Order: sequence, then C-alpha cells, then structure tokens
Amino acid sequence: MSDLADRIAAANARALDRLWGASPVLTGVRPAHEVIPALLGRRLLHAGPPLSAARMCGPMRGAAVGAILLEGWAEDEEDAAALLEAGAVELACTHDHGAVGPMAGIISPSMPVLVVEDRDGIRACCPLNEGVGAVLRFGAYGPPVLERLAWLRDVCAPTLDAALREAGGLPLVPLMGRALAMGDEMHQRNAAATALLVRELAPALVGAVPAAAAREVLAFLAATDQFFLNVAMAACKCMTSRIEGIPCCTLVTAMSRNGVEFGLRVSGLGETWFTAPAPFPQGLYFPGYGPDDASPDLGDSAIVETVGLGGFAMAAAPAVTGFVGLPSAREAEAVTRAMGEITAGRSPHWRIPALDFDGVPAGIDIRKVVALQVAPVINTGIAHRRAGVGQIGAGVVRAPLAAFERALEAFAARYGA
Repeated sequence: MSDLADRIAAANARALDRLWGASPVLTGVRPAHEVIPALLGRRLLHAGPPLSAARMCGPMRGAAVGAILLEGWAEDEEDAAALLEAGAVELACTHDHGAVGPMAGIISPSMPVLVVEDRDGIRACCPLNEGVGAVLRFGAYGPPVLERLAWLRDVCAPTLDAALREAGGLPLVPLMGRALAMGDEMHQRNAAATALLVRELAPALVGAVPAAAAREVLAFLAATDQFFLNVAMAACKCMTSRIEGIPCCTLVTAMSRNGVEFGLRVSGLGETWFTAPAPFPQGLYFPGYGPDDASPDLGDSAIVETVGLGGFAMAAAPAVTGFVGLPSAREAEAVTRAMGEITAGRSPHWRIPALDFDGVPAGIDIRKVVALQVAPVINTGIAHRRAGVGQIGAGVVRAPLAAFERALEAFAARYGA
C-alpha cells in the first residue's frame, strides 16, 4: 500500500506541475467544422457524458432542435424534432473531441467556436456566449435566438478572429489572474474578465475591421458581462487536457452534466465516465419561476471548478454570493476553504485577496472527496425543464458523491489497492 501511495503522490505532483505549466492562448474564432474534425455531416456535440436523443432533457432537446434549424437540416421545429428522434442526426460528447459547451453545450458544424491553444500543441474549443435569458444553451430556439446565432456566425466571429490575428493571440492565465483579483470567480461573474478582454482586443479590433463592424461587436461585448465564461471554459479544458492519462493519478480531469447524469473523469482512469443522477440546482429564480420549473443541472462549465475557479473561488467574488443563494461573503470564504480540503494543491498564478492572496484550491482528489464526504461545489445557471423557454435563474449544486465513490472503486480495482 505504501508503494502505491508513493506512486499516487508522485503522479499527482506531476499533474499539478503540468497544470500550472499550462499557457493557454486565445488564438482565434473559427467555424467549428474547421477545428473539430468530428463535426462532419449531420453531427452535433453536446455537454456531459454521452447520451441518446431519447434520453435528452428538455433544454438540451430544445438546443439540438435550434442547432438543426440553424444548419438548415430542417425547415421547421417539427421536422427538426423528427430528425433527432429518428437518429438522423448523430450525437457525440464535447469532451471526447477537445471541446466544451455551457449548459446544453450543443455545437454544430457552422457555429463559431473560440479556439484556445497551448504552446505544447493542445487545443480546446467552446462556442461564443450568446448573452442571457432565452438563448440556445438554455434550450430556447425561437426566431430571435436563431437570428442572434446567425449574427454571431456571420459578423461577430469573423470580427473577433481578425482582431485576434492582428493582436497575435491573447494569453489567458495572466488575464484570468487579474480578473480574479477584481472580483470575478469566472463562472457566475465575468464582468472584470470581459472588460479586460475588450481592453486588450479593442485596439486590434478597430484596426483590423471596418468601423461599423467594430462598433457593433464592441457594443455586444459591452452588454454581455458573461462573454468571458466561454473563454475561461476553453482555457480550463486546454489546461486539464495536459493532465489526462497519467498512471496512478487520482485527480479529476473533467466534471460535466447533461441534464440526466453528472459525470467525471479521472487522470489515471483515462476517458471513462463515472456517473450519478444529475442534481437539481439550489439558488435564486427569476420572477414567476421556482424549483418545480427547473431542469436537473447540465453543462460542461464545471470545467472551471476542475481547475479551482467558479465555486472553488467563491471567496474572490463577494458580489456573486447572493445571486447563487449564499447568505454572506463569510459563507463564500467557508466554501473556498472547504474546497481546499479536497484538492491536491493551490494555484501559484490565481490568488484570492480576501484569503491573504492564497492560491485557489485546485486538483480535485477523488480520495479526499470520498474520505471526507465533501462534495465539490459548482456554480451554475438554471434552465427551464421544458424545451424552448430558456434560463430561469442561477445558483449552486453539489457534485454527487456517488460518482466519486464509483471512480475510487474503479481506481482501486485497476491499481490493486
């Protein structure tokens, strides 16, 4: 047992070195089919562990219908739903193809995606953030939703891509560190990070594209505080890709939900998903909605918690505490300290002023989660359970302990513990 413990300790230390050695850079915004080879023909990527169309929750089904309409594979909602139900549209998991997507996480071939690349050649992608409310990622697919998606594809994406080429890319680790110190935890609050992104790209954007396009895109970014969430997700996916497949490593490389199941992956166990039923969020609802209207949790955005942001960095974002249902900033600090009990280390790059500039806790260790029975906290949005409605609130969830217990059992079986 001591020999295995030594090998685990060495593997986990190696993983943390790789994680903190990451250098994700936002390099472009490209059509998904150009940078995700799997997006050929009638195929959609979705958030969370793999599932069939028949098992999709309402908001994910709505997002898939909207993507089918956006691609022109069907003329109306009924035809799109029929294609989905008949299996005429193939489904695949985002994480299996170097991508992540918030909430429903649907990515179709023509959708623009943010491209984040590491100096070691690792690439991760995420769709552009559409804004809040009735949007595709929350399952809405009406004409205004499709019009916004078309604008993102035809105007916003080429404009941002030109600006990033002009700027030579945008390093993300230092920008995210500054945003954390300015009150973002980069899941529910991205106001500072989005502002810093605009500050970096505005000069290049103005110089790279016609003035009318620059004004239009800058106005959109100024009105979309959560725009950086998707950038952070791609950056964090790029980082966790560096620690996949390390023998004997007990650190989590992905947490995700599809509205039916929560799933996680562990470095030393490769691409296997360990699942449990998706939990329901607890939080604040928009007027007119309540818990009975909510879908179980969904989305790949828990990738940010996997590297110590989001719920793990709540102490850095006191402005978010009420929005996610926490009673006080002191409670937010307690959440961050508790997450430090189930992680293998702290970031040397991302520090929290309220905790005397201690680093965010990162490197979720399945052994500690199970031994202490402390579940990771995940900040999240709340989608209506019916397709076509959209976002109805925001809050937090606790990752189900059963998934971590199953992962630990599989680890013990593989490595002879």
